[in-house]
Amino acid sequence: MRDEDWIKTLEDGRRVKFIYQELPEDGAFITAQLEGNEVVYSVVLTKARNPLSREHVESHFNGELSKK
Repeated sequence: MRDEDWIKTLEDGRRVKFIYQELPEDGAFITAQLEGNEVVYSVVLTKARNPLSREHVESHFNGELSKK
């Protein structure tokens, strides 16, 4: 199983930490957390078609991260 985390700076200057963890049977657990924010967005994907790219993980949170 693969685990990965990275930090991305959004266009408005906010920093987001992403975490991607592969789960058994082609599942994945992905999270996004805004820097300095206690809110963490998490998703469990049961049919992730691993491995996922960073862009694929980030795209799952576009709606939540577009809110200020």
